[in-house]
Amino acid sequence: MNIKRAKEEIKNSIEAYLQKNEYGEYMIPSIRQRPILLMGPPGIGKTQIMEQIAKECGIGLVAYTITHHTRQSAIGLPFIKEKEYGGQTYSVTEYTMSEIIAAVYDKIEQTGMKEGILFIDEINCVSETLAPTMLQFLQCKMFGNQKVPEGWMIVAAGNPPEYNKSVREFDVVTLDRIKKIDVEADYEVWKEYAYKAEIHPAILAYLEIKKDYFYRMETTVDGKVFVTARGWEDLSRFIQVYERLGKTIDREVVYQYLQHLKIAKDFANYYELCKKYKEDYGIERILGGQFQPETMERLKFASFDEKLSVVGLLNGKLAEMFRDCWKTDAYVTELFGCLKQLKANGSMEQVLESAKAVLEQKKKSEQLGKQEEYIRKDVIQKLESYQKMMLEEHLDAKEAFEKIREDFNQETAYREDEINKTSSALECAFEFMEQAFGESQEMVVFVTELNVNYYSVQFIKENGCDKYYQYNKGLLFDEQQEQILKEMDEIEQGMEMTLK
Repeated sequence: MNIKRAKEEIKNSIEAYLQKNEYGEYMIPSIRQRPILLMGPPGIGKTQIMEQIAKECGIGLVAYTITHHTRQSAIGLPFIKEKEYGGQTYSVTEYTMSEIIAAVYDKIEQTGMKEGILFIDEINCVSETLAPTMLQFLQCKMFGNQKVPEGWMIVAAGNPPEYNKSVREFDVVTLDRIKKIDVEADYEVWKEYAYKAEIHPAILAYLEIKKDYFYRMETTVDGKVFVTARGWEDLSRFIQVYERLGKTIDREVVYQYLQHLKIAKDFANYYELCKKYKEDYGIERILGGQFQPETMERLKFASFDEKLSVVGLLNGKLAEMFRDCWKTDAYVTELFGCLKQLKANGSMEQVLESAKAVLEQKKKSEQLGKQEEYIRKDVIQKLESYQKMMLEEHLDAKEAFEKIREDFNQETAYREDEINKTSSALECAFEFMEQAFGESQEMVVFVTELNVNYYSVQFIKENGCDKYYQYNKGLLFDEQQEQILKEMDEIEQGMEMTLK
């Protein structure tokens, strides 16, 4: 299954494991809460989804890569202790607390969360001395003689043998005590995540044309050559910073992240083409409603890949605008909530302290995404500027609130202006697409990308777009028609098999 479906399966399992009866006991007792084992190729987001699941379920997360540990750190260090048995004293071996179990208790103390996930990565790549400990861990939820705290579920991940020479096979006894989920790379699913993760538009445009290059793992005479989802994401962030610094991205730089020479060369060439297309076609001018006849003429004779690249660049620029609108709206909404508090109690100091306390509490509990953290920090900075103004200008509460109201109205006006500009850009994009391509495959790609992007979906839901509704309705109809025809074919094939 793909990583999105795997995430849902894990969330559903966690919800079931955490369900309690009227006596406050877990309906599925700890002994029956099977550890979940994610098996799939490296770099497809297995660790990433665990962080998302913990935040979305409001529980803690302790993550370990077990190959970094020895037997001693996993089960603890031995020490001698004297005990009395049958009236005689004996020296017996005890163990200090496992570093991993201790980390779970530390997390409970740090976050106050008594329920969570203990995630063990690369579990099937442990050393010879640690292998029995890992089997005991999966079968009994123990490291040595120490149990994983109640309320903490075990999720483990590993790579199939073809990706790692040191992989160990699990026996049937172990497999019969776990929930095994096989995952595989899926570009369409990753693309939904990519928009939220702000993956570089050139990468998304390239992979829309070369979907087969999203994930590759090949063995050659020179060894393994590969490209992973992790590689694309890391390359994306590096490109964005390099562009900011004005540095050059060439095939040597790309190859450091995409360790498949053919794909690295191909993308490096495409990246240069993208910069050229962006300038030649004037993507920002198109979104401003200024597209020239020569642009349309050139597109008529352009290759399909070039046309898709232009569509990808349009979607990429729109994606930035949708995301910025979402951030501005979230900021204004959060600021408005703080100003309501100010109006109610009249103390800026209390409002500031409350905003800072909420931020720290959310950071401490690890329930805060980066975007939300930045928005809350911006709001706190704005509140501090209000407080500074009140002190410097010696304003009473009423005068101060009027000044703050004026400033907030400016923030609201900026948000409305940003929404109007983005709505206009979206309308211009549809007008350009109609004139350049009509109801073609390129239009289908354009609308499909709007449906995949979380921020575009939120923007259109809030602000509407007639052209989007028009073309999306047609797209949905085509998809339904295609599904009906597919089902009819399957029925006919089934009837033929029955007659035979």
